[in-house]
Amino acid sequence: QVQLVESGGGLVQAGGSLRLSCAASGRTFSSYAMGWFRQAPGKEREFVAAFSWSGGSAFYADSVKGRFTISRDNAKNTVYLQMDSLKPEDTAVYYCAARYASGRYNLPGGYADWGQGTQVTVSS
Repeated sequence: QVQLVESGGGLVQAGGSLRLSCAASGRTFSSYAMGWFRQAPGKEREFVAAFSWSGGSAFYADSVKGRFTISRDNAKNTVYLQMDSLKPEDTAVYYCAARYASGRYNLPGGYADWGQGTQVTVSS
């Protein structure tokens, strides 16, 4: 099991940027793959971005491709989500999550451990 703590959410105007952080502890960082999801009020949790199982590639939802970037610092056991050109429709609670197998990188069911979430609100 891994413990995940997100930070960096907040209120930003449309067109602005935020960087979310997810600090991991409890297991060797290289033994799992990380992803970001989000959930808006009244909607299902949806995939945002994730690393491949090998860590050599990144995947993005079409809605954020070209605007969001997932990255990580292995020395700090931390994964980041840089969000640029934010839109009001990006407003949601953002969660980081850890999975322990390849595949299903874009499905919530593929992840075993989740952070508590951080609120991102984009005003128009």
